[in-house]
Amino acid sequence: MPKTATQYDPVVDLDRTAVKSIPKINKITVEDLMDVIARGLNDFKQKPSHILLLAIIYPIIGLLAARMAAGYDIIPLIFPIVSGFALLGPIAALGLYELSRRREKDMSLAWRHVFNICHSPAIGSISALGILLTVIFLVWLVTALMLFKTIFGTAEITSIGAFISQVLTTSAGWNLILIGCGVGFVFAVVVLSISVISFPMLLDKDISAALAVQTSVKVVMTNPVPIAVWGTIVAGSMLVGSIPFFVGLCVVMPVLGHSTWHLYRKVVAE
Repeated sequence: MPKTATQYDPVVDLDRTAVKSIPKINKITVEDLMDVIARGLNDFKQKPSHILLLAIIYPIIGLLAARMAAGYDIIPLIFPIVSGFALLGPIAALGLYELSRRREKDMSLAWRHVFNICHSPAIGSISALGILLTVIFLVWLVTALMLFKTIFGTAEITSIGAFISQVLTTSAGWNLILIGCGVGFVFAVVVLSISVISFPMLLDKDISAALAVQTSVKVVMTNPVPIAVWGTIVAGSMLVGSIPFFVGLCVVMPVLGHSTWHLYRKVVAE
């Protein structure tokens, strides 16, 4: 029986074309970024996914709040953890890529389809790349904590207000901000380079994680200015979405996730 547009077979629907080398990369402009964001917003309106993000984000916030109630020693890690959302964003957006992929092919859309990634022939590669990003995130947290202890020593944190005052009104605090942002920028550039389109590509084609990463890096090298602007848009949107109480992330992250799929479609030639 022929397959209709609403049927889904994760093996059949995946592009099984043998891809053993980096595909052709298209050059894009900043105007193209506006187009992918518009398309991402359209996907979000078609299938709003903010409830899924609420289920992911707010348990994490609850754990942080519970830990803070038990002591203030976790306060120095709050900003690194929040900023680290951007490092793990490509993993959290996997289901969103799948929804955009299905909509592009005029397939049926249901919440259960976000779990189709589990049946992808490239699930091994997806898992490997996900583990790599998780390790980078953990290294970032350890680095941030070591930086704080190097600058401030073992001084006890007595309250949130005292910590904020210490960071914003002392030379040591400004050193922490400048060096921390510099180090965080390096981590962000590394993650952006290896994952800007690698996860969507893994969902679209049965390839290795290494080839997906190589393609992602080539995308960055071919389009340095647009990708730098894209990274700035992502970072700025995540920052704005975190205020207040991370509410905005429930819209920002889905829109960025859907937009990333369309960015992949623009930069990687068929």
